[in-house]
Amino acid sequence: MGRRQHRNERKGGADTFVADVHDHDRCVADALAAAGRLCVERGQRLTPLRLRVLELVWGSHRPVGAYELLDQLRQERGRVAPPTVYRALEFLLDQGLVHRVESRNAYIGCDRPDRRHRAHFMICNRCGMAAEVDDAALTGAIASLAERAAFAVESETVELTGLCPGCRDGGQGGGAGSTP
Repeated sequence: MGRRQHRNERKGGADTFVADVHDHDRCVADALAAAGRLCVERGQRLTPLRLRVLELVWGSHRPVGAYELLDQLRQERGRVAPPTVYRALEFLLDQGLVHRVESRNAYIGCDRPDRRHRAHFMICNRCGMAAEVDDAALTGAIASLAERAAFAVESETVELTGLCPGCRDGGQGGGAGSTP
């Protein structure tokens, strides 16, 4: 795999949406290595197909749908059934290696799979780039609101949509047509 660098990609965390220069190949390699290590620690099997689905999800920092993954796998492997992809995604979700972006019916790699956390996202409406937000104040505010309402939260989805800094400033951000 050649070294690819991207401009205007997320670093992860709430403090920024973009990195000046992002070594995407390194990003993917680190995510796959972490997934392998965590699955071994947890006694889970990260099969070659599950690993490939994870790699495809990490192919860009944009949410990717199951049928897009299915199309990519079919180009590589020929006949692949939709349940195969959905089972792989279910495993990756259960292990905290990916998150489901509800508003897009899509998936994105998790920046911090080593610990369970609630995923909140900022999603650019122009270029599709998504940044996972891990903000204690936001998490605390939601917990406090639920507690005051005596509400037992079973599922939590926070997705903020708007324009990333690159798109807001008139650029293309990650670029709607750019490739990883």
